[in-house]
Amino acid sequence: MADPSVHVWDGKLYIYPSHDWEPADFVENDNGDHFNMKDYHVLSLNGDDPMTSEVVDHGKVLDVADIPWAGRQLWDCDVARKNGKYYMYYPLKDRNDIFRLGVAISDKPEGPFIPQPDPVRGSYSIDFAVFEEDGEYYMYFGGLWGGQLQRYKDNKALESAYLPEGKEPALPSRVVRLSEDMLGFAEEPKPVQILDEEGQPLTADNPYRFFEASWMHKYNGKYYLSYSTGDTHYLCYAVGDNPYGPFTYKGVIMTPVVGWTTHHSIVEFGGKWWLFHHDSVPSGGKTWLRSLKVCELQYDENGNILPIEGLDE
Repeated sequence: MADPSVHVWDGKLYIYPSHDWEPADFVENDNGDHFNMKDYHVLSLNGDDPMTSEVVDHGKVLDVADIPWAGRQLWDCDVARKNGKYYMYYPLKDRNDIFRLGVAISDKPEGPFIPQPDPVRGSYSIDFAVFEEDGEYYMYFGGLWGGQLQRYKDNKALESAYLPEGKEPALPSRVVRLSEDMLGFAEEPKPVQILDEEGQPLTADNPYRFFEASWMHKYNGKYYLSYSTGDTHYLCYAVGDNPYGPFTYKGVIMTPVVGWTTHHSIVEFGGKWWLFHHDSVPSGGKTWLRSLKVCELQYDENGNILPIEGLDE
């Protein structure tokens, strides 16, 4: 399993990962066709220490066969809670092989989740993560290459994909406030600007620019946007004063791990902060067969995240 989204509800920690399967017809390419994900499980911890607690697998809670508009590839997901309902947000390719956002609903954090009949209007790309504050829910999303973000500009599909190069500003992720019913967008998605110390957008040739896997958490009144740099294999973070940004780049959270991808979440639990992520150590480096990991996350006195060495051969 991979791409863990982690939440604490009613004192219990829940993990919502994607689920890797060995592909029947293996073709490794930049579109990610070698990632064969077709269902979701929910995990939870029996205890307050993620390093030692028993992990409970609540079983399969949603299958691609359950989704009326499904094509293929259920990549990462996230779950939000509102008014006693749990909303699972997932990327799925439709029958035209275009990623859309689906929503499934449950009365329990461990599922099962019942999918809505149609994808969210105006949705695109992958890696949907939800941050809640004061009754408002903000969704961060977007991923390049196989995640198809380069095929869009101003929320409209392009005739030809465009990837910035060199000193051009890097492609940003997106943020959008969700509707009251949690089933759609309340506004047009906006770009999430990540700036350098001089206030300029990170450029396409910067190894620490955004690629995929947005996550948002709050620490000491500041908003921490963390993300994967994709083909340069880092987890990085930037800090801002509101959920929309802009965010100023601060540094690396985790150096490269075994396997091509790095995808994570950050949560406070049991009086400590934790980084959940994945690597491909147990599969011997097969980047399409990943396993979940957790380690403690620490800050210095100025709120900077202390970097973690990721490689563990």
